Amino acid sequence: MNVQITPSADYTLVAVEGRIDTTNASEFEKPMMEVIERGVSIIILDCSGLNYISSSGLRVFLVVQKKMMATKGQFRLSNLQPGIKEIFDISGFSSIFSVFTDTQAAIKG
Repeated sequence: MNVQITPSADYTLVAVEGRIDTTNASEFEKPMMEVIERGVSIIILDCSGLNYISSSGLRVFLVVQKKMMATKGQFRLSNLQPGIKEIFDISGFSSIFSVFTDTQAAIKG
């Protein structure tokens, strides 16, 4: 798994590549918490390179969402692969998260 963080004036873009599972969910959670602690109001997570997510990874997504909501911030997901989108649809996560087809749409909100 690889996480790349690109801050900008209006939002922070986080791109994740690979898998988020029980072996590395905490490695994904750490940089996400660091971004939140910086006080950003919008996090956009580009999932175009995410090819697998386990329940441990989904838990991290929920933690980030809750923390952002607590600060009146926004956590936006973009570029979900079809398999990941299906997991979100089946689990009901699609109604919990703001999911956008691409990063530009997520930036516009």
